[in-house]
Amino acid sequence: MRSPVKRLGAKPMPHWEYSVKELDEARTVKASLREIDVSPKWSREVCRAIVGLTIPEARRLMEDVAAMRRMIPYRRYKKKRAHHAQTRGPGGYPVKVARHMIKLLDSLEANAEFKGFDPDEVVIVHAAAHKARRIRKFMPRAFGRADPYDKQLVHIEVAGEVRG
Repeated sequence: MRSPVKRLGAKPMPHWEYSVKELDEARTVKASLREIDVSPKWSREVCRAIVGLTIPEARRLMEDVAAMRRMIPYRRYKKKRAHHAQTRGPGGYPVKVARHMIKLLDSLEANAEFKGFDPDEVVIVHAAAHKARRIRKFMPRAFGRADPYDKQLVHIEVAGEVRG
């Protein structure tokens, strides 16, 4: 087997790490989505809602949010948000984040099966959303001016642990 040779002009592959370090690798599975185009604020609220659930419970919650049957309570980013009886306070339906989170939970379940764990026994112990790269864009305006409008990408990571 040939050793990898560094070519001129070749960019190295990105190396991602997880923000959680103190988990036991023998009982833990991880999955992440990198640089997805969703709201970082609503991603944070969804991550907070799924911690402590098993993978099937979290998937059921995300499918209900995507179908607009259940709401996610908003704890931090809640100014001028309507209060609802379902969340006992401000809440909403972050549908786009929920659809991406279903894909992430599928990946976490596949990683659990690969490691030989029962996906029904895996409890989500860590979920985090981090701001990723910002794509700079400009909106042309009158008289030769331009206003910036940026696209903020997001990293979402999830870690599950087998209890017992």
